[in-house]
Amino acid sequence: MDLKDLYRDVILDHNKRPRNLGTLAPPAIGAKGHNPLCGDQLTVYVSLDHGQITDVKFEGSGCAISMASASLMTEAVKGLDTEAFARLHASIHDVLTRHDAEVPAALGKLAALGGVREYPSRVKCASLAWRTLEAAIAGAVSVTTE
Repeated sequence: MDLKDLYRDVILDHNKRPRNLGTLAPPAIGAKGHNPLCGDQLTVYVSLDHGQITDVKFEGSGCAISMASASLMTEAVKGLDTEAFARLHASIHDVLTRHDAEVPAALGKLAALGGVREYPSRVKCASLAWRTLEAAIAGAVSVTTE
């Protein structure tokens, strides 16, 4: 399966059937993310235990790419410590923004996000959930992609 087919299939699946949709009760922390260019609005909730992501959920509304990216992210980061999340986020950022970046096979389904780089105006849609989780972990209340 090539990247375009993977992109189409995975994005459509996660948009139609998002995983980890909902909220988490305190002591979970959350942050709000907004992409004014597209109108995407997400809140990401995360439970941390000694620097490890034990649970993560999201709610909100947005385009297919932002919703699918949030769903994919929540599946991928559960169980990671915050340093591993930061490394994964950096890898995803490279895949989204650098046309010459190789898409590591280790990304699994996340490799589908590499298809977004063919649509530069949609990179902010795909990165919104990732930046919002990063803000939640850092203790920020909100993030806006512009």
